[in-house]
Amino acid sequence: MLELNEVSNQSYIDSIGDNSTSDWVKKSKLTVDPIITSPLFKKRFKFLKRTVDIIVSLLVIVFLLSWLLPIIALLVIFDSRGPVFFIQKRNKKGSKLFYCIKIRTMVINDDSDHVAAVVNDVRVTRLGKFLRLSHIDELPQFFNVLIGDMSIVGPRPHMIVENVRYNEMFSYYNDRHYVKPGITGLAQSYGYHGAITDVNVIDKKTEYDIYYIKNWSVLMDVQILFRTLSNTLKKIAGR
Repeated sequence: MLELNEVSNQSYIDSIGDNSTSDWVKKSKLTVDPIITSPLFKKRFKFLKRTVDIIVSLLVIVFLLSWLLPIIALLVIFDSRGPVFFIQKRNKKGSKLFYCIKIRTMVINDDSDHVAAVVNDVRVTRLGKFLRLSHIDELPQFFNVLIGDMSIVGPRPHMIVENVRYNEMFSYYNDRHYVKPGITGLAQSYGYHGAITDVNVIDKKTEYDIYYIKNWSVLMDVQILFRTLSNTLKKIAGR
């Protein structure tokens, strides 16, 4: 079994050069017509999905984040030194860049843009463990949804250095960037989230992402949301 952690992301960067990620972003932007088909390529479905994204994100921001974020912010400040939010460049639709917003769950470190979190990662704070378990750290991404960089449901945005690696491993990997990234996705709703150490896992996640793009429907989005919520509550309850 091939394991991704046999070579760390930092070692990988060292081997291909510091400018490799920025070069990949420039070269991999999807400027050609998709080689796959999707309902999401049709204007009426794009409009429908975007309308739902705007309405739901506004409701979440106004009625949930307006009071929850100040509380979480205070807890983060008391838990460890550093900013409340962790903002990182990720790839969105067309492989273009955007600033993905999360609540900071790690101590300040120099590897946050190159080394993904692993199981029992010493960089994760005490509060950060709960925020990650409950996915509360992802809630600020509703602002990304409102802006238009993300959708509520779609392929999860990976770190740029991971996109570079996975794109070299799988010829179809970049197809997942034909739609907006999501706060949750089909793969995540089936338990594919967190640290990735097995190359077969990222292959399976990519298959889920492409299946989602090809077969999107409103019902599928609803099922993904309910499955994600159910799984999260079960994880918290069994903590």
